[in-house]
Amino acid sequence: MPFDILVVCFFVKGYNVGMFTDPVKNLKALGLRENAIVADLGAGTGFYSVAAGHIVRSGKVYAVEIVKDFLETIKNKVKDAHLRNVEILWGNIEKLGGTKIKDSIVDAVIASNVLFQLEDKKHFILEVKRILKPGGKALLIDWSESPVVGANAVVPKDKAREMFEAQGFALERDIDAGAHHYGMILVLVKQ
Repeated sequence: MPFDILVVCFFVKGYNVGMFTDPVKNLKALGLRENAIVADLGAGTGFYSVAAGHIVRSGKVYAVEIVKDFLETIKNKVKDAHLRNVEILWGNIEKLGGTKIKDSIVDAVIASNVLFQLEDKKHFILEVKRILKPGGKALLIDWSESPVVGANAVVPKDKAREMFEAQGFALERDIDAGAHHYGMILVLVKQ
């Protein structure tokens, strides 16, 4: 796809499914219950937060983001979507306690296109572990290869899995996250 068409698709639709990954499809694979408590860590501009808010109508979504300008964007998207179950939090997902979410209260964590950006991946995984209930799930979506992200920044799928497994997670299954991404659902088995 020519770059100018990609840019138009990005601004018109919010993302281009051919280039980026599809939040609704990926959340369906996660199998969220209507009353689930979900944390979207590194929520960006809120694509996953809003999609999750529609799925967990009687639950709650924490949209955690460190970039303050993005928080306003998420707020506007949540308002436009008429959602009352999305709480927007300014927080540091690379710091233990940095999400400001209580211990062991979250059913599912969404981590989409954040792992490659993190300097402290271990503390990020420990924060995911801290907020998840035992048996809770993490949806990990990240770049497998990308013309957008430098090759050195990409975290290979096997390496990502190993990092989570070292902290008490087990792979439940891989999911198809699109042409340029890998996806997996990991379950917290050891607190």
